[in-house]
Amino acid sequence: MIRVENLTVRYGEQIALNNVNLEIAPGEFVLITGPSGCGKSTLARILNGLIPHASPAALTGRTVVNGLVTTEHSVPELAAHVGLVFQRPAAQLFCSTIEEEVVCGPRNLGVSEYEVSQRVDYAVRAVGIEHLRGRRVSELSGGEQQRVAIAAVLAMRPRILVLDEPTSSLDFTGTAMVLAALERLRREYGLTILLIEHRLNEVTRLVGRVIVMDNGQIVADGPPSGVFGRKDLLSGLGLRYPWHLLDGHVQGITEGDWPATLPAGLARRPESERPLVELRGIEAGYGRKMALCGLDVALYPGEFAALVGDNGSGKSTTGKVLAGVLRPKRGRVLWHEKTNHVPRVGLVLQDPLTQLFCDTVEEEVAFGPRNFRRFSHPELEDVLQAADLIVLRSRNVHALSCGQQQRTALAASLALKPELLILDEPTLGQDWRHLSRLMDFLVELNGRGMTILVITHDYKLICRYARRILVLKEGRIVADGAPRLPTASNLPVANLQNTRLDLEVMR
Repeated sequence: MIRVENLTVRYGEQIALNNVNLEIAPGEFVLITGPSGCGKSTLARILNGLIPHASPAALTGRTVVNGLVTTEHSVPELAAHVGLVFQRPAAQLFCSTIEEEVVCGPRNLGVSEYEVSQRVDYAVRAVGIEHLRGRRVSELSGGEQQRVAIAAVLAMRPRILVLDEPTSSLDFTGTAMVLAALERLRREYGLTILLIEHRLNEVTRLVGRVIVMDNGQIVADGPPSGVFGRKDLLSGLGLRYPWHLLDGHVQGITEGDWPATLPAGLARRPESERPLVELRGIEAGYGRKMALCGLDVALYPGEFAALVGDNGSGKSTTGKVLAGVLRPKRGRVLWHEKTNHVPRVGLVLQDPLTQLFCDTVEEEVAFGPRNFRRFSHPELEDVLQAADLIVLRSRNVHALSCGQQQRTALAASLALKPELLILDEPTLGQDWRHLSRLMDFLVELNGRGMTILVITHDYKLICRYARRILVLKEGRIVADGAPRLPTASNLPVANLQNTRLDLEVMR
């Protein structure tokens, strides 16, 4: 089905894949993981011919998919055999409406209208977007766009399905639906599925094989029990150990039970406490669709808060209103502290490419401070070091992996030292080592007075860092307070031991 022979890929002087050899049999369900920038996405683009046909790269070796040599067949020819879902859904969504997007692929394959209808109905049900049919793609949240991109590929029924971090922007329900659909497709239609992921706990129950990559090479390949038994390897590469593989893992902070950590109701703040910024009666959205419906919320100086909720609940819209990127239709944004601090808000968007415009990483990170005449070389070095961008400082931002682009966008925002820093899904493309390193740096900045708001579906991030959780539903805050974590008094000794073990692996 898939055979990769002595494959080496270079972008200029950078080696993305180094003499990779790989065989994948028909019907396998394979997880590919590894640290950011290790070559996972490059391998995915090789399989459907985007490299070298659409993305320039120097390539040696041979890749055969379904009997087709990828360098000898065009991308349209290979698309009938290999479906690829990108990390960035916006990169493959080009129709106006959801219906048009999902219909487009099957129609181009020339199947009957009845078959088109059957495929589209199955695809939208499989990823849980029936309620979105008829909506415009531009009105969707990042997680909703991701589901549409997956549905559009599923509707084409390729023999091989490659998904590059398909759950990165999905809520728990969406993740469960997508993974269940993939397993059903493999079982009923014999699809071969390659899943590139950092969120290992959700997928390891389904896959039969795990491939770990590092520095452009395969460093581990085998059944999940064997690969994840090598905890030293996972820890050294900064990968998270799947919680469900720990015997007697802590209930209440496992993936299925993580909503139990959320606050139960709305907390009252002391009237004497003065907010940093307050949203009052905010109504905001895109076109005719209102994502926020009378939102009232306040953030306080020095907080480390998390904003959570299902896809489409209005989380990203809230961040954009706070940052002044989106003007609300109604309501007021009130800053209670008078200051000459410029800028007040740093916003890291879900899609890092929407805010990267300089040629190199160093130019990008230094641009803001230079523009505001606040540039300091030692501070630049500190931010580059914290974001693990020192060795990438001269790299073109478009030659980076998605995770590296995300860290560059974050570093560029951090370099301005805003009063309020908002991170929208900072886990995209990030292994746990890079993510925890960045978050630890944020904790340090938070200790110096910076207010942090993280918008995320990552429950481990919430449990480890947030001191306040805001739960958003249908455009309003429905719960607000500290996370409800299990305590030592109500946990068995075995659970405590396993919790410590897992935290060590995560570090």
